[in-house]
Amino acid sequence: MSAEATSPGARSRRRGRTSIDLRRLGRAALLGPASRDRLPDAIGHVADAHRAHHPDADLLVLGKAYVLAEMSHRGQFRKSGEPYITHPLAVTLILAELGAETTTLTASLLHDTVEDTEVTLDQVRAEFGDEVCYLVDGVTKLEKVDYGAAAEPETFRKMLVATGNDVRVMSIKLADRLHNMRTLGVMRPEKQERIAKVTHDVLIPLAERLGVQALKTELEDLVFAILQPAEYERTRTVIADRATTGPSLDTIAVDVRRTLREADISAEVVIRPRHFVSVHRARLKRGEMRGTDFGRLLVLVGEDADCYAVLGELHTCFTPVISEFKDFIAAPKYNLYQSLHTAVAGPDGAVVEVLIRTHQMHKVAEAGVVALGNPYAPVDGAEPGAEPADGERADPTRPGWLSRLLQWQEAATDPDTFWTTLRADLAQDREISVFLADGGMLGLPAGATCVDAAYAQHGDGAHGCIGARVNGRLATLSTVLVDGDTVHLLLAHSPVEEIRGDRGGDGTGNTRDAAPGPSPEWLEHARTPAARIAITGWLAANPESLKVPAAAPRTPGTVTAGRRGMANVVVDVPDATVRLAGCCTPVPPDTVTGFTVRGGVVTVHREECPAVGRMTATGRAPVTVSWGDEAECRVTLYAESFGRPRLLADLTEAIATAGAAIVSANVEPPSKQRVRHTYTLQLPDAAGLPGLMRAMRDVPGVFDVRRAQHEPAS
Repeated sequence: MSAEATSPGARSRRRGRTSIDLRRLGRAALLGPASRDRLPDAIGHVADAHRAHHPDADLLVLGKAYVLAEMSHRGQFRKSGEPYITHPLAVTLILAELGAETTTLTASLLHDTVEDTEVTLDQVRAEFGDEVCYLVDGVTKLEKVDYGAAAEPETFRKMLVATGNDVRVMSIKLADRLHNMRTLGVMRPEKQERIAKVTHDVLIPLAERLGVQALKTELEDLVFAILQPAEYERTRTVIADRATTGPSLDTIAVDVRRTLREADISAEVVIRPRHFVSVHRARLKRGEMRGTDFGRLLVLVGEDADCYAVLGELHTCFTPVISEFKDFIAAPKYNLYQSLHTAVAGPDGAVVEVLIRTHQMHKVAEAGVVALGNPYAPVDGAEPGAEPADGERADPTRPGWLSRLLQWQEAATDPDTFWTTLRADLAQDREISVFLADGGMLGLPAGATCVDAAYAQHGDGAHGCIGARVNGRLATLSTVLVDGDTVHLLLAHSPVEEIRGDRGGDGTGNTRDAAPGPSPEWLEHARTPAARIAITGWLAANPESLKVPAAAPRTPGTVTAGRRGMANVVVDVPDATVRLAGCCTPVPPDTVTGFTVRGGVVTVHREECPAVGRMTATGRAPVTVSWGDEAECRVTLYAESFGRPRLLADLTEAIATAGAAIVSANVEPPSKQRVRHTYTLQLPDAAGLPGLMRAMRDVPGVFDVRRAQHEPAS
């Protein structure tokens, strides 16, 4: 399969530009520069493309880089038989056409010198400076001799870490892969498939995340032709036999131009044909293709406000398809993309998609981070490190997804784990934004849950997460978040917090009560690699958490009421079974007394409990009772409140925030606008009961919280 056959649409993207014969340029490259005071003829096209975006660019450094690249690669040939210098020339031309700045082009000319020739990084640094040296080093592969089978994943790890410091590293890598894919036809089929698979799994998602749509769409088509040749040929046939059903895009474009002209809106309306993969997806989604399904209308205007003016005219003069409207100007996508998307229907029902953006938005939409030039250069007249005047952060090339990737890759020390996790992470091709209770914001992949949000916000501190509140309502940790949700994560006290708060440390930096940790079930709800790696690491370091603890032998005369670790009492009756009365649920330091009931069981009551008076009246002798050493306890509380929406959610959140666990709860039907709640709660320390009751009383609508004082209704 030839490179031309796998590059559909390439000719239309270069309409109006003289075609470039890389073979001829390769032969010219062997001759070197014609003179010292002019650029070599071989990079004339690069210079023209570069000057089109940067009229004042200094081209002498490009000539110097070309001379070094040509001399170092002289005598090397590609598998296609062309001089090797044609490859760095082609990569540089791709970047120049996208608008890359001079430093990036210099590094792209030299990107294979350190890897494939005798040139060293020290030489590159001495000749071209630290920036160019860093970029060249970032795209240089690791040797298989040193890394074996791990060379490819470790090369990508190295490249991604370098991209975290300078995004131009990945720009060069994407252009490099694009030219290699264009000329992949000379490779063996199995090698073509392997390279195409890596491109599909890793590099195309990275191009999407960096917003370089011009490279992403062509890479998609090239991969499509290799991995799905039958579907590719079918799609090519569909495009060749373009459907003529209904009006064409040209007809609707004329109507749109006339509408905007009559509204006195200056705009450029162009037709953007869909690339092969886009046509393939549309055909699978819609079945029979109509003439308007093979492209979109692109409306380019001067200012942001003009975008909305165009939108208003289109929705007024045509029938809008409301479900297709998206505003990526007010809420840009995570890859810097901005545009208005809509779809309108003509009088005959033909629907056409319309993209509305400014010329600058269009430049960024096509070239992504490449269009930013050098994002690390200081703003003219600004202090170093100062924010730009428009309020945007100085480095928009370190988005949330890249920060998350760099974070979790540190924990994935095994190359296989890193490679598998990287592909899985990049396969999540959509991102959502959720807001935090403190006003911050998190970027998460679509499908993320509260577990993922906890680890994204708190790192390993999320091991102590006990719940979440989503949009004001209590939610389970498995709750899937959607774009725009507000999340408040509830954490148990961590060991660090206990040490700082003198919550029972032994003076050695340890605490008597360990913080809670994640359960294995959390792995079923975690979608982000950071969360999965952290949970897996904690479970591996705490294998005892996977085991069911053995029951300890009961001490005579002592009872732990209910679950492990609850408050206990000691009675002055040998071998007696003791239980805490459910009518008053005594807790330390309540004054308590006990009575022997059927079966020799000693029931412990608070002294003010009505049951004590009844027992005494029947002549039963009290039993001496004292509290044991354990702090945990169980208590039943009644909360009286006025009925209102979300009252139960607010009450249970107050209980969880106070560190209590709900054993059981009952809400009676409203009566005269009043509601009675009954909660049986497990407290880590009885001393926290007054604070818990105050927190419950502070919930709006609650007018009384009290302990149980009488026999509960059966």
